[in-house]
Amino acid sequence: MRYRPISPAVLAEELTDRIDALPGRIAVAVDGAAGATETKELADALVDPLRLRGRATLRVSARDFLRPASLRFEHGRTNPDARYTDWLDLGALRREVLDPLKGSGEVLPSLWDAERDRATRAERVPLPDGGVVLVDGELLLGAGLAFDLAVHLWLSPAALRRRVPDAWAVPAYERYEEEADPSSLADVVVRVDDPRHPALYTP
Repeated sequence: MRYRPISPAVLAEELTDRIDALPGRIAVAVDGAAGATETKELADALVDPLRLRGRATLRVSARDFLRPASLRFEHGRTNPDARYTDWLDLGALRREVLDPLKGSGEVLPSLWDAERDRATRAERVPLPDGGVVLVDGELLLGAGLAFDLAVHLWLSPAALRRRVPDAWAVPAYERYEEEADPSSLADVVVRVDDPRHPALYTP
């Protein structure tokens, strides 16, 4: 793979250009290993530039669509296979965010508070035509979620082992790389071994 060094500011600008070029209401994924790739920060950095271009923008975190603790931790709190297959409620994310975005336009910004292990009881947010939902999270690609643009923040194997805060979760990300190959599914791949100095993949 060839990578072009790029500053975080220019990366946000180029992503804003790509997103703004897409018509209608759209969903954008910012995917990467939790705690190691700053998916939230990148998604947050896109909000104001998109709004300045007249695109109503809503931030959604996949972490607010996790399954209840009784289901996530059925096989223990540090099971990497469960992290990979059982933590994220794919059906809820599809039903409450992605499907309504293309239909009524009324999106649920959050469903489950994982810290308190209870429903958030959030209100739906109506998005007009041209609205953008920015979803940050991990393990989002290859699971049948209908994103209009997918950004994958990639770590080399050594950086993955070094930067992921929960060492027990590393096998989940390694399995993701092997089985889903998110770099091949993403529209944009950014190497973030050092998040201060990202590099954009250029085919």
